[in-house]
Amino acid sequence: MPLDEMTIPGTSSRFLDPGNQREGRLRYLTGGSGAPLVLLHTVRTQAEHYRHLIPLVQQHYTVYALDLPGMGYSQIVPGASYDEPAMRAAVKRLLTQLDLHDATLLGESMGATLALTAAADLPDRVRRVVAVNAYDYPGGIARSSLLARLIVTGVIAPGVGPLLARLEPKPVMRAILTGGLGDPTALRDDYLDELLSVGRHPGYPIVARGVYRNLPSLIAARSRYTEVTAPIHLIYGDKDWSRPADREANRSLLPNAEFTQVPNAGHFIALERPDVPADLLNSVA
Repeated sequence: MPLDEMTIPGTSSRFLDPGNQREGRLRYLTGGSGAPLVLLHTVRTQAEHYRHLIPLVQQHYTVYALDLPGMGYSQIVPGASYDEPAMRAAVKRLLTQLDLHDATLLGESMGATLALTAAADLPDRVRRVVAVNAYDYPGGIARSSLLARLIVTGVIAPGVGPLLARLEPKPVMRAILTGGLGDPTALRDDYLDELLSVGRHPGYPIVARGVYRNLPSLIAARSRYTEVTAPIHLIYGDKDWSRPADREANRSLLPNAEFTQVPNAGHFIALERPDVPADLLNSVA
């Protein structure tokens, strides 16, 4: 177990071994009891993104909070892809390797899109999907602030991109993440320090650059949503980076999905309003 990871009471850190050389070890947090609940994190975060949600649901669910490939404490594999199909394959590895059935998938941002596309691929294993602030529209994190737009544009640029990807001053990271919050105080220092610590892992700048460069693949994956047969609940913060037209487009695409909009909440609902998804999950456990 990594010595510097953040501890969430009632959980332990475990790893999925790779099936071949192209795959890396995947780390996940698990704890609780009940039907499986798979948690999928946002861009540039990790399983600890759900540090406030897990304690609220672990009496009703066995939680599996995944570190997506190369992120958190999952293995960084040289030359790996970070497009949507590659990340979706990791989610499917978790479900199939652990032989999870009747699973609820909850994802936020990038994780919401992956929850929906993984559910489309594995209908026999997925009971329900909760998609929080799905990242499936142009702009995304660049709408957080002018600073975020400049940083993301710079990170994916040729030449200077790799250098910028290695530079993550704490004030800059704080400014970018608080741009996704209705309540900036929801970004705690210990969590920010954890993200910065992981960002110093050898090879992590390549991962970050790969993720940002492949964000368009998340938009393309939206075409898979209509293949999901499990019940879907869409949750949006009313201050999310998505625009009202983006949210209405998904409501039209998924007319049978339930819909919740959270007042005064931004993109990172798991940090500032974990009670909202927790109440929803516990009501249907």
